Amino acid sequence: MTPELTALVLAALLQVATFVAYSITAQRQVGRGYAMSPRDTPRTLTGVAGRLQRTMANSFEGLILFGIAVMAVTYSDTANGLTGAAAMLYLLARVLYVPAYVFGWTPWRSLIWVIGLCATVFLLVWSLL
Repeated sequence: MTPELTALVLAALLQVATFVAYSITAQRQVGRGYAMSPRDTPRTLTGVAGRLQRTMANSFEGLILFGIAVMAVTYSDTANGLTGAAAMLYLLARVLYVPAYVFGWTPWRSLIWVIGLCATVFLLVWSLL
């Protein structure tokens, strides 16, 4: 498996782990009954549960673009050491983004997010060259 695809799979597994952490903290906050209900009355999550929810949503958005970038580099046959490094940089940024968001690392959270976005944009542009 290429480094780019490896980073994509690991990023997806990180998303699963983030979802599990979010689900556990959210259920603790709202209770099992509400979590298993149709949730007709929305509840706003706060604290760690709310931050994990926002982290998860942001990660889905980033993962879509990163997935497109990895596929573009892979199918255009433009993958090389630079694209592998960019993919791993994206993965590292996403790994760091979760605790940065959950623990409120300001302004580091935003910087980490920008690094991941730049790695993704690099892959997208590289695939066109």
